[in-house]
Amino acid sequence: MKHFDDALATMEFRLAWEQDGIRHRDCQHAQRVNFWRDILPPSLVDAMHRRPGVDTFEFDLEPGAVLPRRSESGIVHVRPEAVERRQVDGLEIVPRLGRFYPRGILSRVPGVFRENAQPFRCIGLSEDCLTADLNHPLAGKRLGVEVQVHELRPKFDEHGGAAVDWLEMATTGPGIQARADGTPTDFFADDPFARLDGDDDGIFYERPRLVQHIDDAAIGVVSRLYGKLIRPGADVLDLLGSWASHLPESLPLNSLAVLGMNGEELAANPRATERVVHDLNRDPTLPFGKGRFDAVVCTVSVEYLTRPFDVFAEAARVLKPGGVFAATFSNRWFPPKAIRVWPVLHEFERMGLVLEYFLNSGKYDQLQTYSLRGLPRPANDKYAAQLPYSDPVYAVWGQKG
Repeated sequence: MKHFDDALATMEFRLAWEQDGIRHRDCQHAQRVNFWRDILPPSLVDAMHRRPGVDTFEFDLEPGAVLPRRSESGIVHVRPEAVERRQVDGLEIVPRLGRFYPRGILSRVPGVFRENAQPFRCIGLSEDCLTADLNHPLAGKRLGVEVQVHELRPKFDEHGGAAVDWLEMATTGPGIQARADGTPTDFFADDPFARLDGDDDGIFYERPRLVQHIDDAAIGVVSRLYGKLIRPGADVLDLLGSWASHLPESLPLNSLAVLGMNGEELAANPRATERVVHDLNRDPTLPFGKGRFDAVVCTVSVEYLTRPFDVFAEAARVLKPGGVFAATFSNRWFPPKAIRVWPVLHEFERMGLVLEYFLNSGKYDQLQTYSLRGLPRPANDKYAAQLPYSDPVYAVWGQKG
């Protein structure tokens, strides 16, 4: 197609960046990209015109090329009385070092209004001052950008509408999962592992729930990721598992042990070769020998762990050297059983929390994070009429050192 101005495209923007030796890849699916109206990097549009028929384009963004450069003017100092104390689910939010909060909680800061939801990072705390970093979380970082054109189709008419800055959308969120200057983020004050429902987990999980916790498109993303991380013929452990382990059907396994809370759910898992009912919040010791598994996966369940440091250390114990532990999650969970800190975090900040679990154990290297947002919600999904987009997928993984 020669004239992109007369086309609509389905594309995917992929950002690759690194900090503190951890690699990050954040992806944004884009539908109905309008070349006439929307905002795209000029270098991308130029490359598409010069290379017709090519569907994947790669380029680097140096600091300041698209995102504002990091600036000392973005560092502000605020008195404690100028920081609004808000509540989430009845819990008061108290700023902690390294964490992100909406700018709107800051008063007496020029250009900041109460409704401003843009995040700032708390980089300093004392009795008489909070130091806030208003810079973009990716400011100062070199970004590798890959753009893939999945579909290009004619546009028969133009009705106008709001322009979308697709690169701005793709860079909103990424960066928040990284530490500030290599300093551990303070996720662990304020009793973070308490829950709304503190009763025995066996009571809550006594009734089987043979339901999908994320939609089919998100399941496909998780399955493809596991297919890349797990070698054929592997021995795999599915932690906090259920009736489906979301592993690719095309991936042959030597064994699949599934550890969960409900025997009926585990019995319904067609790929399981071993099923173990075990409450990790009561006893985080995994009932398996040292170095048994090539891979451990934890799918949309890491937010329920009340003793994650122990569990992540145990996962390393049962992994073979070089084995991978991958945790995937989305923005849906059972509120009564999620740990207290989970719902108050930015979605990308949750990857930072899980990274701290890995880092705290000291037993993993080759740490990576991954995110994918913006896929269309499947038409047969029960929420398709209310939610246009698929459940986002976030993942953190590492190899046993």
